Order: sequence, then structure tokens, then C-alpha cells
Amino acid sequence: MEFKDYYATLGVEPSAGEAEIKTAYRRLARKYHPDVSKEAGAEDKFKAVNEAYEALRDPQKRAAYDQLRAQGYRPGEEFHAPPNFNGGQGFDFEEIFGNGGAGGGFSDFFESLFAGQRGGRARGGPGAGPQPRGDTRAKLAVPLEAVYSGDSVRITVNGKQLDVRVPKGVTPGQVIRLTGQGSNGGNLLLEIEYAAHPQFEVDGHNILYTLQVTPWQAALGTSIGVPTLGGEVELKIPAESDAGRKLRLRGRGLPGTPAGDQIVELEILAPAPTDEAQKKAYRNLAKAFGESV
Repeated sequence: MEFKDYYATLGVEPSAGEAEIKTAYRRLARKYHPDVSKEAGAEDKFKAVNEAYEALRDPQKRAAYDQLRAQGYRPGEEFHAPPNFNGGQGFDFEEIFGNGGAGGGFSDFFESLFAGQRGGRARGGPGAGPQPRGDTRAKLAVPLEAVYSGDSVRITVNGKQLDVRVPKGVTPGQVIRLTGQGSNGGNLLLEIEYAAHPQFEVDGHNILYTLQVTPWQAALGTSIGVPTLGGEVELKIPAESDAGRKLRLRGRGLPGTPAGDQIVELEILAPAPTDEAQKKAYRNLAKAFGESV
């Protein structure tokens, strides 16, 4: 398999902080999202960006990956994970879920690093006899849409596909038990975590979303369609809004008691002029408003 440079995939330096990595991920995920991008190969690029962020957003995974990268591997070079490599996970993804892991859709390179951990159970060789039953634990990365609506997610367990019902409003750390679906006929305990999302972040039961608006939309006010986990809704942008202003869509967060809200933070983005008429419009703005902000 080929070594992957996850920093290059996200377009950041290896010294980048968490905030910079998150910003790069969100920008690229929006750009290549299959529902938005018409660019050739966008779906593959979207998957690559998701995989890179999954590897770098977790401090344990990132530290383990950095140790390998420091050995001088280059993108495209033949790579084999060293024996006893600890990718920062304490769960037996490979044995339980097979190729694809709990989150699904990751490359062989990712799986060799992070999905090949052994949970400390003895493995039988020739003549070893049957292994004792016991609960098997693994993490399940759940899309926010499934948490919002209580949908099912499909996983592959010991070579067969199962639809796992996600309780509406489930929180990270909660455990779903699949009776008899673990190794050797034991139970499979799935610890919930939220999958990274290209548009939203989570703060408790609240959903955080950054909305880009033009200077004139912020200054004059307007209504804009905003995505939420339950579908697009119209959001009124008050006149004379500044960058960083936060607007609240009540009840549009994750289910709970009470339900969370969606917090929309405004980001003012001035589009680059593409022709002389637009440049002239900017010059007129400069004359009207002056140089000071």
C-alpha cells in the first residue's frame, strides 16, 4: 500500500494547530462535498479529506502518525505498518468490522494504522480450541444527521451487514449493545462518538454553523437559506450586522431535554472582482466610505 501525507491532503504544515486543521478540513469538505461540487473526482477528494481529518483531529492518532512520518516516508512510497504499531486505539476494529472500520470508507493505509489494534484477547492457533465468549467493545462514529433523526447506520460485523438503530439524541460515550454479534458469540458493545461533519460542529446539544455573507448583505440585511440537520430554513440577517455576530435557530440543534439550538456565526466575505464593472463598484464604495473601517 502507499504512504499518505495527511498534512498535504489538507494543505497545512505539520506544525499546524487544531484550529488551523479544522478550518482547512471544513473549507475542503465544503468544496468537494458530493452534493455541492461538480468537479471531476470530487467524491474521492471528499473521502480523502475526511480520512486525513479523522487521522489528525485525534491527538493519539496524530502523535502515532507523526512518529511514522518522521521516519522519512514520502507520499506514494510503498508502506507497511511496523509490527506492534500502536495507532492510539484500544479497540479491535479490524477483527470486528473488517475492511472499512467502524466509520467506514477509509483506505487500506488508514486501516493498517488505526484499525488493526487487538483488544487483548487470546487468538487461537491450530489446535487451540474454542475461545471463551466475552463482550467485545468498539467505537461507532455516527453521522449527526442520524443522531438528529434517530436513523439506522449500516455496519459490517464479522463479514455480515447489520443495521444499527441510533437512538434519537444519543450522546458520545453512550453504548449500544448488539447481543451475540461480538467475537465468539459474545456481545458487541458500540461506544458512540460523533463523526466529523463538513458543515457543523457540536457544543453540547447545540449545533454550530458558520455562514458566509457579503458586506452588503451584512450591512443592509437579508434572508438566506441556511442548512440544518433537519433541512434548509430561512434565516433573517439583521441590517448592520458585524462579522462574528451569532444568530440562533431555536430547536434546530440535537434532540434533548430541552432540545438544542443551531447557532449561526456570521463571517463577512468580500468577493473578488472579476471584471471592470465590479472593480468600478468597489472604487465607488471606497469613495463613499473612505479608507477607515
